[in-house]
Amino acid sequence: MELESKSAPRNFALSVDSENKVTEFKVFSVSTPHMRAFHLSWISFFACFVSTFAAPPLLPIIRDNLDLTATDIGNAGIAAVSGAVFSRIAMGTACDLFGPRLASSALILLTAPAVFLTAIANSAISFLLLRFFMGFSLATFVSTQFWMSSMFSAKVVGTANGVAGGWGNLGGGATQLIMPLVFSLIHKIGATQFTAWRIAFFIPALFQVLSAYAVFFLGQDMPDGNYAKLHKSGEKHKDNMLDVLYHAFTNYGGWILALTYGYCFGVELTVDNIIAQYFFDRFHVNLHTAGFIAATFGLANIFSRPGGGMLSDIVAKRFGMRGRLWALWIVQTLGGLFCVLLGKVESLSGSIVVMLVFSVFCQAACGLTFGVVPFVSRRYAFYLIFVV
Repeated sequence: MELESKSAPRNFALSVDSENKVTEFKVFSVSTPHMRAFHLSWISFFACFVSTFAAPPLLPIIRDNLDLTATDIGNAGIAAVSGAVFSRIAMGTACDLFGPRLASSALILLTAPAVFLTAIANSAISFLLLRFFMGFSLATFVSTQFWMSSMFSAKVVGTANGVAGGWGNLGGGATQLIMPLVFSLIHKIGATQFTAWRIAFFIPALFQVLSAYAVFFLGQDMPDGNYAKLHKSGEKHKDNMLDVLYHAFTNYGGWILALTYGYCFGVELTVDNIIAQYFFDRFHVNLHTAGFIAATFGLANIFSRPGGGMLSDIVAKRFGMRGRLWALWIVQTLGGLFCVLLGKVESLSGSIVVMLVFSVFCQAACGLTFGVVPFVSRRYAFYLIFVV
């Protein structure tokens, strides 16, 4: 990720440091290349989240059509998360070797067929396999955070990582609203329920494909250009994959953060998979109501994960790295306590309130984690943090 610039100084719309990384974060700017990379990264990650979690809000219909058991549904949810684990390991290496732009757009295009093919799933096995391959697309989170750390200086990198990751994760909540709405519209037009849910999957699939092309044609790997150009000109050293992996897997700090992130983001993915069905079955609400309630969990990312990243930058100004670590520990602990409490509440209203509070702390912990990551190792921490 480090760039040895040999080119003449460039003019950028925003102020930059000696590595041409931007030192300010202006969310409404689309200036090239920094803020354009920010918007492309979170939108593409958002699209992949919508696709990966398009099935859960429609599970009451899908399970009847495919005769899915509770075990089948649970296994499919695990498969989606497992796909993300495997692909994240490879994505870290791909980003460092080929750049986040090419790595991200390639993965998004490669996983889009699984979203399209969900429309013809006809058994529990096919449904599980398709969700597994869809889950690979969540590795775009790797390219998102890698990209932000390539474009933003230490002064604002926590905020940039938190907002990009949080807004991307909004897809997990948005799909809880989008898919039931699309399903209802198709059903009202005249399609049967078992046909409508299949057609509905074309919407997230098309969105995913469009986001891949946007990243490839409009994005730029680093402030000074794309990896291919920088490698050719000698401005950036081309890494050896084995060296990259060796340094990554021998970094104990990265392992600690990998476990920490697994306990917040892993929980978030699990809840995204089951929360709509949980409210549908336990409190006997209808499909639209369950989807709306479930959406509030993911939609909290609009401020909670970004808030975690911002909090990390704020406490660091006064307390340094110790402040970042203490803030992460406190917020993550509170998130765990509310997660336990959620399963104990018996009323619908009480469960919704606890879920909302839990979502804020859980997602803020994710943002706080990535306020720490860039300081563990400027190059190698990514590979461990994305294993979980």
